[in-house]
Amino acid sequence: MPRPQELERQCALTREVKPVADLIRFAVSPDDVLVPDTDAIAEGRGVWISLGEKQVAEAVKRKAFQKSLKSEVKLPDDLPGLTRKRLTERYISALQMARKAGQLLTGSGKVKDAIEKGEVIALISATDAAEDGRNKLRGSLKGYEKSAEEAGIQPALAPHLELLDSAQLGLALGSENVIHAALVNGAAAESALKRALRLARFIEN
Repeated sequence: MPRPQELERQCALTREVKPVADLIRFAVSPDDVLVPDTDAIAEGRGVWISLGEKQVAEAVKRKAFQKSLKSEVKLPDDLPGLTRKRLTERYISALQMARKAGQLLTGSGKVKDAIEKGEVIALISATDAAEDGRNKLRGSLKGYEKSAEEAGIQPALAPHLELLDSAQLGLALGSENVIHAALVNGAAAESALKRALRLARFIEN
C-alpha cells in the first residue's frame, strides 16, 4: 500500500490531487503493457486515474497514460472492462476470506437473525434476486435501525450491496445460487466491505 508521503496523488486525466482512496493505479508490466494495479503494490512506473469506469475510458481516449509516462505503452483492448474485472475479482476474494473467517452469512433466515442482533455491517443481494426478497431484508434492517434509535443507540447504517449475480455469488461462496448474504462484524468482513464500496464507486462514476 502507499507509504504515508504518498497518501495523495495526482490524477493524470484531470490533474487534480486526490487521496489515493479516490484513485486507481495502473502499472507498466515488464513487457510494457499497462495493467490495473488495484492494490497499488506493483513496482515500477505507474499512473493514477480518478476511480471510475468513465474516467478510465476517457483517459484511454485522451491518451492520458502515454502523456503521463512520456512513452508509448501497450493498452489492453478494453482497459475499463479489465479494471472492473480485476476489482470484482478482488471483491470476490475478500468475500471468500470473510466466509472462511465466519463473518459472512448466507440465506435469508440467518441474515435476518444477524440483523436483529445488530451484527450486520452490510447486506448483500444478488443482482437477479426477487424484489420481494430484497424488500423483506431491507425492511428488517430498517426495523432494527428504528428500534436502536428509539433505544437511544445510533446504529451504523449498513449498505445494501448488489454487485454480483446469484451464479457469481454461488461460485464465490462455494454454494449454488446464493441470493442473500450479510457481512457481520470482523476484520475480514470490513475488508470485503471496503472492496465492495470501491467496486461500486468504480461502476457508478
